[in-house]
Amino acid sequence: MRIASQPPHRHQGGPVHVENGKRLHATVRAMFSTVPPDRGPDSPADPRRRLLLELGAGLLSGGLPVHDVEEELRGLGRTLGAPDVRVAALTTGLFVALSADDATAFEPVGPALRFEQTADLLDVVHRLRAGGLEGHRALRDLDAIRRAPARWPAWVADLGMVPVGVGLCLYLQPVASNVLAAAIGSLLVAGLTMTARRLPLLRPLLPVTAGFLVSVLVLGAARVSLLDGPLRTIVATLAILLPGALLVTGLSEIAAGAASAGTARLVSGSVQLALFLTGVVAAATVTGVPVSALADTQVATPSWWVICLGLALAVAGLVINVNTPPPAIPWIVAVIAVAAAVQVTVGSANGAAVGGLAGAVAAAAAATVAHWLWGGSSWQVLYLPAFWVVVPGSFGLLNTAQIEVGNGAHAVLAAVSAMFGVSIGTLIGSVISRIPQPTTAPPRPRP
Repeated sequence: MRIASQPPHRHQGGPVHVENGKRLHATVRAMFSTVPPDRGPDSPADPRRRLLLELGAGLLSGGLPVHDVEEELRGLGRTLGAPDVRVAALTTGLFVALSADDATAFEPVGPALRFEQTADLLDVVHRLRAGGLEGHRALRDLDAIRRAPARWPAWVADLGMVPVGVGLCLYLQPVASNVLAAAIGSLLVAGLTMTARRLPLLRPLLPVTAGFLVSVLVLGAARVSLLDGPLRTIVATLAILLPGALLVTGLSEIAAGAASAGTARLVSGSVQLALFLTGVVAAATVTGVPVSALADTQVATPSWWVICLGLALAVAGLVINVNTPPPAIPWIVAVIAVAAAVQVTVGSANGAAVGGLAGAVAAAAAATVAHWLWGGSSWQVLYLPAFWVVVPGSFGLLNTAQIEVGNGAHAVLAAVSAMFGVSIGTLIGSVISRIPQPTTAPPRPRP
């Protein structure tokens, strides 16, 4: 679900803006004027290249698609006085050269950034492109962002998984016994996540372990007739760990021409999904529940107020789990509400694929408007949480799980079409985010 969050470079035409742009480029170039243009093998590296490498590695660590990172760095290169900058980004690192004749440097991707760190990094990028930040100060800010502690303890963030699981269960299977099982299972998932953080060697086993233990709990309750429709309860409980966003990002990268990175993400996401399913099937074997019990059965249909309550709980848990910057929370909630309303309305009439596409486009449009009106975080900070809600990661598992009950071809087609719908919607949203801000809109104050 983490997914994790392509800030557009907004500009407006007119001679005044052109002249301001020229002065801005001259000012930024002056920041790095101590480096001679002709560097030999023993000369110091150009600090502009170091800045682009650090920014690019940080954006990749924040989970941004590689094609968006490349586009962002090319725009920054033009701002820094290197219009011919060459960038090649991968999921594990990136190569940068300031020109065709410049030496190429490689920077590996470090540990994954938290959401609020990614938000701060995007703010640095925005200020650099707007001329409000000096280059050497930006490098110091990047180091401070990496070292910054989380806004609240890790155990508090992990406990945010509980309202996410309960909220999704209210939407998928709104029955008291199922919701209670989802709450207990979510506490179990939070405990496993805390353990994996303290014991990194156990982290690769988290998907299969979580899938197994949660399924044993839910299927055991189903076997003694304490609840019905166990599959949707299992999916709701595990949804926050599922690789739906990873799969959708991979499909988006492939559609944008970044086949290498997109394929790597798809393979990684598929393996994680297979591990979850292995745990679910193993639990069915241990509890003696027939695999046919994993059929997609909805015991009760949620009313509109139950859907709203479930969405509110899921969003609250997500805000806690990813350490969302407090000033951005109201706008993020508004964007999520718009995206969810569109997705549910369109999806109920036209299917998950069309609903996902419509939800992603609606989220992009709402985030773009909020970015114009609000003098705060970048477009991605407003869009990413909505993207994590729209991405049908849970429904991907819901459909893929049907492979085990004899309806594999239809399940795979349904899961892939739903993910493709969100991927196309994300690409359309990326185009929407680059629409220049109307001149009649109030100017965004500089952070």
